[in-house]
Amino acid sequence: MSTQGFSTLAIHAGAAPDPVTGSRVTPIHQTASFVFNDADHAARLFALQEFGNIYTRLTNPTTGVLENRVAALEGGVAAVATASGHSAQHLVFHCLMEPGAEFAAARQLYGGSINQFAHSWKKYDWRVKWFDIDDPDSLKAAVNANTKLVFAESIANPGGLVTDLAAVAEVAHANGAPFVVDNTMASPFLCRPIEHGADIIVHSATKFLGGHGNSLGGVIVDGGRFDWGANAAKFPTLTEPLSFYNGLDIHDVFGAIDLGGGPVNISLAIALRAFALRDIGPALSPFNAFLILTGIETLPLRMARHVENAQAVAKWLESHPKVAWVSHADLPGHRHHDRARRYLPKGAGSVFTFGLKGGYEAAAKVAGGLKLFSLLANIGDTRSLVIHSASTTHRQLSDEQKIAAGALPEAVRLSIGIEDVADIIADLEQALAAV
Repeated sequence: MSTQGFSTLAIHAGAAPDPVTGSRVTPIHQTASFVFNDADHAARLFALQEFGNIYTRLTNPTTGVLENRVAALEGGVAAVATASGHSAQHLVFHCLMEPGAEFAAARQLYGGSINQFAHSWKKYDWRVKWFDIDDPDSLKAAVNANTKLVFAESIANPGGLVTDLAAVAEVAHANGAPFVVDNTMASPFLCRPIEHGADIIVHSATKFLGGHGNSLGGVIVDGGRFDWGANAAKFPTLTEPLSFYNGLDIHDVFGAIDLGGGPVNISLAIALRAFALRDIGPALSPFNAFLILTGIETLPLRMARHVENAQAVAKWLESHPKVAWVSHADLPGHRHHDRARRYLPKGAGSVFTFGLKGGYEAAAKVAGGLKLFSLLANIGDTRSLVIHSASTTHRQLSDEQKIAAGALPEAVRLSIGIEDVADIIADLEQALAAV
């Protein structure tokens, strides 16, 4: 594992000058496939006996740099990039779940994930049990010896609540289940969940990693710590001979492989690429990988400014007479303030909600009345963004689910950008004045 600082890794991890042209910036390898040296070389690649490029659905040099960089920033052993954050989640579940299998998930999630878990996964007969991140008893009730994985967000979208990562990891591991954390809202600059017990990280790289709202992408990071062999019966894709790879046992071969720095466990990363990504096919385009890589180079600078601006805006909103409440964990009165100091010492992010005293209609009017802010369904842009979650991103949920997720009727979600904070506040002030 590298001892270099975060900002250095954000610029250099996984990259080197192009050996053919000398290009300092990672080139866009915009190609569908790659030429083999000979028939034996091709056979070794297809048999997973040698690493290399076959087809861009599986691997690509540009995408490979992105994967190595995000793995380094998260403190993982390997990563697999995909076409979107949702596809990243899909591949993780595809590798670990079987028909009829159970998993546990926090109620405080992005609305699209709640819908994915509660409805789309039913077609695979993958069965969810929900828990509340503030209710340890509900967590213990949702997780048992049959649980295949436990899923939560480091910072919940949209409510800005903070998950007690170590506590969830302890329950997951006591039941032989890996802990999967969506770290999109925090980014590895603010939180590194693997250090607190997480086994797998997923990102919508569309958000803060890319940071400019110009490309879709997802990344899965393999923490390399979960012992799949000790739980072999629960995870046959990783621990049983695969007929479509001539009887290859992925964990037996890749559970302790030396890539030059000592043995590492990259079993999950290999299964994600060689099985799930190969057959389901949500490959990240090399051009989008290039854009996300470029965004990551400024991730530390952007996140620091995002947090600084968000803290100032949250504090200003807290004192506004038309605002009923503000949910940002950096505010001293927030119920997760102490938890944020533990897991997010550099700040609790730039996405949070606030509630209008005028309720649903007032919230919708404020969201639509902002001018500097863009009203759209995204977060993590350099630009300030706004949405009324209850009528948009979480609209498909029941009222009970909306409230549990933090998408209350009176709530407005903000994603604070890196503009001058005085201009951000001025825009909020004019929109609130019109209510």
